Amino acid sequence: MQQAIYIIDDDRMARESLKWLIESARLPVREFEGGLAFLEQFDPAMSGCVLLDVRMPDVNGMELHARLGELGATLPVIIVTGHADVGMAVRAMKAGAWDFIEKPYNDALILERVQSALAYDLDNRRNRERIDEIRIRAGRLTRREREVMRMVLDSMQNKAIASELGISIKTVELHRANLMAKMKATSPTELVRLALIAGLD
Repeated sequence: MQQAIYIIDDDRMARESLKWLIESARLPVREFEGGLAFLEQFDPAMSGCVLLDVRMPDVNGMELHARLGELGATLPVIIVTGHADVGMAVRAMKAGAWDFIEKPYNDALILERVQSALAYDLDNRRNRERIDEIRIRAGRLTRREREVMRMVLDSMQNKAIASELGISIKTVELHRANLMAKMKATSPTELVRLALIAGLD
């Protein structure tokens, strides 16, 4: 899904001002007049970032940010707030918001923050895709190959693995070669790196 900047603000003039600014940088924008309108169209596959006003009548920015977290959203959220809302925005950041910008904001600053959020989102999605790919590889291992992999990750040698599992060293070598091929690892060190990246036990 193509990246976009999702502007959520009940103030039409504020939305249009932000939209004009962001489109001037040739970035795609989608605008929503409130949190409920955004939730109705929310898709976990959305890519880009959210520019979220704190004070809205239907669902305030804090509540919406919490709901998005519950829905498994990974979009970086930039809180846009008036001076009176700074304390709320700080709490939102502690809860996982990516950044916050105070009104009135500097145009150059908000564009820089948006560009940074887009880069973060892209890197984050690539990392998750990499993790998913490694986990898919691990899911293709047989039970015995998973046992051998666990022991390889524990730095056990083939002889010790054979003794532990009650099989021949030649059989261990066969399982080891198969699991290394399935995991696309060229060395035990790379296998350890893949396991760490994907959080494999």
